[in-house]
Amino acid sequence: QVQLVESGGGLVQAGDSLRLSCAASGRTLSTYAMGWFRQASGKEREVVGAISRYGRSTNYADSVKGRFTISRDNAKNTVYLEMSSLRPEDTAVYYCAAGSFPYSSGRSFRDNEYDYWGQGTQVTVSS
Repeated sequence: QVQLVESGGGLVQAGDSLRLSCAASGRTLSTYAMGWFRQASGKEREVVGAISRYGRSTNYADSVKGRFTISRDNAKNTVYLEMSSLRPEDTAVYYCAAGSFPYSSGRSFRDNEYDYWGQGTQVTVSS
């Protein structure tokens, strides 16, 4: 089992950058592919992107492609979400999630394929 804690959220202006961190404890993070998701008030949770166990493969939602970057440091048991050119529509609670996949390149955009979730961190982007 793994416990996940997100941090780094806050209030920023449109165009700013922000880095979120997801720190894991329990099992080693390299056991899991990681996903980042977000949920805006009154909306369904949506995927932001995902990264494979060793960080060799990443995928992003079209809405954040070119602006957001996911990386991981397994030695530090931490996954990062670098966000740039932030927009008001990026305002949401951001969650990291860990999931087991049969191959090292495995990852998913489906939230039901992730077993462990953090508590979320709020990102608010003002116009």
